[in-house]
Amino acid sequence: MAAVLVGGLVVACGGDDDGGGSDGGPVELTVDVFGEPGYDALYKQYEQSHPNVKIKQRKVSSLDEYKPRIQQWMATGSGAGDVVMLEEGILPLYMQQAAKFVNLYDHGGKGLQQNFLPWKWQMGISPDGKRLVGLGTDVGPLAMCYRKDLFEKADLPTDREEVGKLWATWDEFLATGQKFQEKMPDSKWLDGPTAVFRATVLQNAGNGPGHSFFDKENNLVYESNPAVKQAFDTTLKFEQNKLTADMSIFTPPWQTALKRDTFATVPCPSWMLGGIEEFSGEAGKGKWDVATTPGGSGYWGGSWLAVPEQTKHAKEAAELAKFLTSPEGQVGAFKEAKVFPSSPQAAQDPAVAGAKSEYFNDAPIGKIFGELVASVKPVHLGPKNEDVRAAVENVLVSVGQGKQDAGGAWGKSVEEAEKAAR
Repeated sequence: MAAVLVGGLVVACGGDDDGGGSDGGPVELTVDVFGEPGYDALYKQYEQSHPNVKIKQRKVSSLDEYKPRIQQWMATGSGAGDVVMLEEGILPLYMQQAAKFVNLYDHGGKGLQQNFLPWKWQMGISPDGKRLVGLGTDVGPLAMCYRKDLFEKADLPTDREEVGKLWATWDEFLATGQKFQEKMPDSKWLDGPTAVFRATVLQNAGNGPGHSFFDKENNLVYESNPAVKQAFDTTLKFEQNKLTADMSIFTPPWQTALKRDTFATVPCPSWMLGGIEEFSGEAGKGKWDVATTPGGSGYWGGSWLAVPEQTKHAKEAAELAKFLTSPEGQVGAFKEAKVFPSSPQAAQDPAVAGAKSEYFNDAPIGKIFGELVASVKPVHLGPKNEDVRAAVENVLVSVGQGKQDAGGAWGKSVEEAEKAAR
């Protein structure tokens, strides 16, 4: 793979007027990411083929931790890495600030379109069509991760095919959870309401209007969009029935809970597998498995790599972003962190298509997620999407904590969504 990348993708750095590196001297490139993108081995490959380049990764666990940092960097015009990760929820905000990013069309971007799913490529282009802001990394086809050992203790099927048959719908998933809870009172069925809400909003919106909190003109339609109301009502049922541990993904309590028997299921886009493996550690190996999700196909998450204008090494940073998002780079990231490629060529690579996860009971994750990604329908997200999402999730969590009555939760969420959208 290294030979392909070196020969077909990247030219030697230097010769530009971006500041450092133009004289062939050493260049340090900082890459800002969240979660686990699976880039460690790729960085080493790149450094080996580019001895004048050193790469420093700055990683935080969650998008919620990452978002205020990048907001500050972009607002002040300093502090950002040379390459930054833009998740689908925050991408629309920065598409309104496209001039703050290097135009990757100026760095060979025009010839890369065939490397990406059409909708993934299009979402990386500024609204006026003049700038290529980001190159796609992964997509998040949606499955359900479950604790096989806890299912066995609750007298539920443990085979992934049989498990998937338990819950064609979210109502069936809830009913299964009630059976589990009766047998396993010391464990919760779900980690919390946030993962269910995020998954069902995108699932419903993709199967319906194609937008969630904001319409395609970026008007707030939270209250009037039936896709959102259905997702809220679905999530609320789990809170009312006390089937969740009221945790948010990737927070310290959630990370700690993965090492225990705190909850049995997590709505699981492909990138979640890396997080579960990282935080569950060796003790969780063989306890987790992967089944289909209720409600049919869906997706959640996925990111792009962009180069802020504030970098002093635009050429070198653009070349690194191209390397990491190339088909070969996406195969490498999948091998390391199970993030499913947005590159059709990468998805068809035997290393992806035939992949099994030893950690997840040899689940055929390449086949599972490959079949799911084929039916992904993109959803329009407004610039304030993440602010609205966080505000609504706080309302749902407060129901589980007894701070908000369920009967008034929808009205409260509408109120909070309107505040967050201002």
